[in-house]
Amino acid sequence: MSGMLRVLAINVGSSSLKLDVRELGVVAPLIKLEARGIGHTRGVLLENGVELQEQTYAEHVAAFTALAARLPKPQRLARIGHRIVHGGPLYRATTWITDTVLNELEALIPLSPLHLPPALAVLHASRARFPDQPHAAVFDTAFHSTLPPQAYTYAVPAAWRDAGIRRYGFHGIACADVVGQLGAALRPRAVLLHLGAGCSATALRDGVSIDTTMGFTPLEGLMMASRSGDLDPGALLYAQRGLGLSVDELERVLNQASGLLGVSEWSADMRSVLQRQDDPRAALAVTLFCYRAAKAVGALSVALGGLDQLIFSGGIGQHADAIRTRIMAQLAHLGLQATQSGDDEVISTPSSQVEARIFHVDEGRAIAAELAALP
Repeated sequence: MSGMLRVLAINVGSSSLKLDVRELGVVAPLIKLEARGIGHTRGVLLENGVELQEQTYAEHVAAFTALAARLPKPQRLARIGHRIVHGGPLYRATTWITDTVLNELEALIPLSPLHLPPALAVLHASRARFPDQPHAAVFDTAFHSTLPPQAYTYAVPAAWRDAGIRRYGFHGIACADVVGQLGAALRPRAVLLHLGAGCSATALRDGVSIDTTMGFTPLEGLMMASRSGDLDPGALLYAQRGLGLSVDELERVLNQASGLLGVSEWSADMRSVLQRQDDPRAALAVTLFCYRAAKAVGALSVALGGLDQLIFSGGIGQHADAIRTRIMAQLAHLGLQATQSGDDEVISTPSSQVEARIFHVDEGRAIAAELAALP
């Protein structure tokens, strides 16, 4: 592809929205806009990482409208890419968006009720605002299309499996950015521990996903900010029958009232929970979070046949030194020796058998790379 291509990456989170414009081949984005706290009582608006003002948006389309007004002139945008969390069984690679694709994505909403509705609402708004630019869906599930059958198959009847019930895996755009940017620094047997509002661990063999903790939906796996992670299906049946919860209420509780929030009974924000460690509920929430993350790394080391590298990413993984320290202390038996400070990119000692490092994921960069690769 010749010439300089200017692209817009749109990344919709459950309570955030990021827009950034890049010219491919240029390291830094031309402009990076972000709205945080969407749907909450307090939100902030940032430009190029600098907080401009406190700003609360009731929903994602309102935030998109405000952020889009700050972008360069639309005729200078060649392509627009949207992060879409779930591609289901049909979409395993970046795809140009058509009306047919949109209809099929709408049908996937039950698989990711926390993420797909706002992402698709913003996608509709973006197509209306930028009707002359081609739009593409970049799927979080696509990176994990390499999972082998023993990793993606659930032990359920064939009729369920034929209906598409399997492990898909998520945070794939973040994984792709790690693999693409680390290059030769990525070791043969690595685990990416992506810890933020959503949390996952992915086993990377020579940069290829061979197992991951998130499953059919982004609910499975690690304990998260407000999502439960792994849970006995029998507990869900009991909650329906014994506690009288409807399917809709059960879905709401598992996605929005569990995890750090559910255990601490205080907050879904790790910074707030860490500040209340004198409260036994908050202390238990942190202990559970770190224990389950460390246990997942140990399990994925089995899939890899050992462990050469542990990579921390995501808001918690990058910034919460206390959390990283507690997780790494539980992995000492694998030969991981952590340094005292988490300020450096590499946070393991030179003699450590397992290298530990922090990686600042840039999903906008990965989305831009996907857009450039499209014909």
